[in-house]
Amino acid sequence: MASGTPGAGMTQPIILVTGSTDGIGKATATELLRGGAEVILHGRDARKGRRIRRELEAMTGTSPGLVIADFSRPEEIRSMAEDVAARYSRIDVLINDAGTYQKARRVTPGGVELTFAVNYLGPFLLTHLLLPLMGMGSRIVTVASSAHFDVDRIDWKNLPAQLRYDPWGAYALSKLADVTFTYKLARKLRGTGITANCLHPGVTDTKILRSAFPDYPGISPEEAARTAVWLATSPDVTGITGKYFEEQHEVPSSPLSHDRRVQTRLWEMAEELTGTGGRGTKNPGARPLKSQ
Repeated sequence: MASGTPGAGMTQPIILVTGSTDGIGKATATELLRGGAEVILHGRDARKGRRIRRELEAMTGTSPGLVIADFSRPEEIRSMAEDVAARYSRIDVLINDAGTYQKARRVTPGGVELTFAVNYLGPFLLTHLLLPLMGMGSRIVTVASSAHFDVDRIDWKNLPAQLRYDPWGAYALSKLADVTFTYKLARKLRGTGITANCLHPGVTDTKILRSAFPDYPGISPEEAARTAVWLATSPDVTGITGKYFEEQHEVPSSPLSHDRRVQTRLWEMAEELTGTGGRGTKNPGARPLKSQ
C-alpha cells in the first residue's frame, strides 16, 4: 500500500470524490480544490464530467482529474479503479459520496435493487479496489445519512432484489449499510494507519431531497460539504476511525448500526455480490482485510 498523510508533510494530497459532478460531491470537490488538494472528480456521464471539470477549473484555477463509472455496474467500477491506479501512485483520501434515490423500483443488470447497488455496493467495491493505493495516514470518508435511523429491522429475505419496494425504506437501508460498512472496515484496517469514518451531511437541497420530499427545506450543498471536507483534511481527526459525524462533531448513530451481526451480514452480502470475498481485492499487490 502507498503511504501519505493528508495535511502532514504533504503539500498536495490526492483526493478522489465520487459523485462529484453534482450536489454535495461537487461542492466538496470545489472546496478541496480551493484548499490546494489534487482532486479527482467522478461521474457516470463523461460529457457532463468534462463540463464540470472545466467549470471547476475556471472557478478555482486548478484542473481536477476525472474518472467515469456507473455505480450500478461493477465492471465499470473495476475499470475506473484500474484507471485510477494507472494514473496515480497513491490515494490519500477517498470520499464516497455518489448516491441515488429511486421513486420506483429499478434493478441492475445483475438483479440488485438500484439504490442498494449504487449507495452501498458501489462504495464497498471501489474502496476495496483502491486500498492498494492507500497507506499510513490515508482516509476513507463515506457520506451516509441520518435516514439510517428510520431502519429498526432488516427484511433479509427481501435483499438484494427488494421485490417489496419502498423508496424511502430502500434509501434508508442503503445508508444504514454505509454506516455498518464504516464500522466494520475501521476494525479490519486496524494497524494499517488507514482511517474510515462516515457522516450525515445535513438535510440538503439536492436532487435526492427534491425527489423524495419536494417541499422540504434543505441547506446548501456548500454547507453540507463542510463535514466531509473537514474529515478529509483536518488534523483534528488524525487517527480517529470508526466514527459517525454530524456538523464536525462525533455523534451516536442508530443502535441497529452497532449490531455486529448486522454489520457482518451486510458485509458478507456485499462481498458475495461484488466478488471481493475474503481476498480483499483483485488488484495486484492487494492485501486481504483482516477478519473482524
